[in-house]
Amino acid sequence: MVSVIVPVYNGESYLEKCVRSITGQSWRQLEIILVNDGSRDKSGQLCDSFAEEDPRIRVIHKENGGLMSAWMAGVTESSGEYLCFVDCDDWVDTRMVEALAEKATGCTGEIICCNFLIERPDGATKHRHELPWGTYEGVSLEEVKSRLLGNERRTVSMSRCMKLFSRELITENMKYCNPKIRMGEDVNIVLPALCDCRRLVILEDALYYHYFYNPASMVHRYDEKMEEGIRALSDAVWTVFRDKEPEGWEKQWEKESVYLAMLAVKNELRGGQPGYVARTAAICENMGIKSRLSAYSIETQEQANRILLWVMKQPDGFRCLAGKNLFALYDWWIGRKAYKR
Repeated sequence: MVSVIVPVYNGESYLEKCVRSITGQSWRQLEIILVNDGSRDKSGQLCDSFAEEDPRIRVIHKENGGLMSAWMAGVTESSGEYLCFVDCDDWVDTRMVEALAEKATGCTGEIICCNFLIERPDGATKHRHELPWGTYEGVSLEEVKSRLLGNERRTVSMSRCMKLFSRELITENMKYCNPKIRMGEDVNIVLPALCDCRRLVILEDALYYHYFYNPASMVHRYDEKMEEGIRALSDAVWTVFRDKEPEGWEKQWEKESVYLAMLAVKNELRGGQPGYVARTAAICENMGIKSRLSAYSIETQEQANRILLWVMKQPDGFRCLAGKNLFALYDWWIGRKAYKR
C-alpha cells in the first residue's frame, strides 16, 4: 500500500488535474489523503467531491498552519507501508507510483527517486538528480551521505516530492520538523530520511513528476525576515547532522551555510532597501562567511551565484552597489525575454 499525501491550500484552479493524475495511477493499491489546510477558496469542497467519487480518497480539513503542518497531518492519518507526496498545483505521470514501487524491496529504510519536469507557460524543462542513476547501498550509500549538502547543486534533491519513502523514515524523523520554518522546509524531513536510509535508488530518466511554475508567484519581493528564516534553516540542518553524524557532517554544514547565506544576500541586493549594505555585511559576519570561504573551496557555476560570492568575499559599499545594479540588470533582461514570448 502506498499513501499519497497532498497538502491543499487555495488550489481550486489546479486541484482537479492533480487529483485525476493520482487516481489514474496504474498502481492501484493507493490511499490518497487530501489535506485541506484552511483554504479560503473552493478547494475544500472539491476535495470532498473527489472523496465521494473514489473510496481510496480521504479528506482532512484543518485550520491553516502552513505546508509542513499539512503534510504532517496527512502522514499521521496515513496507513501505507510507503509514503509519497504530491503538491496540489503539480501533477504526475500515470506510471509514477508503479515505477517507484517496482524498485522497492519491502525492506525498511528505502527511498526510491524519479526525476521531474518544470512546467512553464513556454514549455517544460527536464531536471535530474545530480547523483547518477542506480542503486546505492552499503559503502556507496555512505559515500553519498558524506556529500548530501554543501554543494551548489544538491546531490539528491531535498524535495519531499518525486520520491517513495519507507514509512518509518518519515514517521521516525518528524521530530525534526518545525512548522514555523517556511523556507526550504522539506530539508527538515528529507535530510534525516536520507541520513537514515539503507537503500537509495535513483531511476534512469523517469521524468514522472511535473512541477508547475507559476510566474505570478516568482516576483522578487524583499523579505525582511529572510535572514531569520535562513538562520533557522541552517540551525535545523545542524541539529539533524549532529544527531545523525554522517561522515564529514561539520564540513557539509559549514559549506551549506555559505550557499544559504547567498539567498539572504541576494534578497538584500535585489531589494535594495535603505541599509542594505550594512545588513549584507552583518549577514556575512553573523554566518561566519569570511572564515568559511578561507577554509573551503566554494565552487559556483551559475552566474548569479558568482556575483553573490564576489560580494560576500568583501561586502563593502562598492561591491554591494555593484551587485545590486547587476541583479537589477539581470532581472530587467529576464523580464524583457518573458515579455517577448
